[in-house]
Amino acid sequence: MNVSGVLVRARPERFPEVMAALGEIPGVEVHATEEARGQIVVTVEDGASWSVEDSLLKVHLLDGISDAALVYQYSDEGEQA
Repeated sequence: MNVSGVLVRARPERFPEVMAALGEIPGVEVHATEEARGQIVVTVEDGASWSVEDSLLKVHLLDGISDAALVYQYSDEGEQA
């Protein structure tokens, strides 16, 4: 099990596009948003066919993202999802 918390900053004028794109990335779940400031709090979790690293890279490469910062990471190889 691998879970990461990420603060994403989107350009405010691209916010709706970024939100839609985040919803398409495996393992990404949006928890809080501040649209006027372009701030989005997400968690990224491993899955059967993807890794946190793959999903984080996809977040970083999204058009409309100005920054994405890892703020929390938890890993426990002994736990099953």
